[in-house]
Amino acid sequence: MNSSDTVREGLIPLLPRLRRLARALAGQVADADDLVQIVLERALARAAQWRPDAALDKWVFAIARNAWRDELRARGRTQHLFAPEEAGEMAADRASAQPAQQLELAMALAALPPDHREVVALVLVEGMSYSEAAELLEVPVGTVTSRLARARATLQAHLGKDQ
Repeated sequence: MNSSDTVREGLIPLLPRLRRLARALAGQVADADDLVQIVLERALARAAQWRPDAALDKWVFAIARNAWRDELRARGRTQHLFAPEEAGEMAADRASAQPAQQLELAMALAALPPDHREVVALVLVEGMSYSEAAELLEVPVGTVTSRLARARATLQAHLGKDQ
């Protein structure tokens, strides 16, 4: 089996985790769905670049992180949104059926700076160790620790909970 086949087969069990990561990064269902599609397209197109000695999930998550950063830069330049609110794309979003507490948490996560949201997504949502997240983000472990501490403090303040 070649690397393209291995990547193709390895992506299927990663989809739930990739979707969780995309939702944590993007905050909106439509944006997360678009991000997952972009990541899958890039992973399949660049399957030959994946090294079998590297963890596939880390490789795919790095693609997701980079794709989301590309989108944020593009939005900054063009003020373009994947799904503009005025288009009514989010009118039937499942989030409207979520309990208020989950909605409040989603809003608090979306309010975090992108670098803090990335760390929360990798460590708290995906369960990566600090060192794994640091390696994926290409930053020192101390940076991951401090970003996570600041993100937790911000979330607690936003959610009105004592530290």
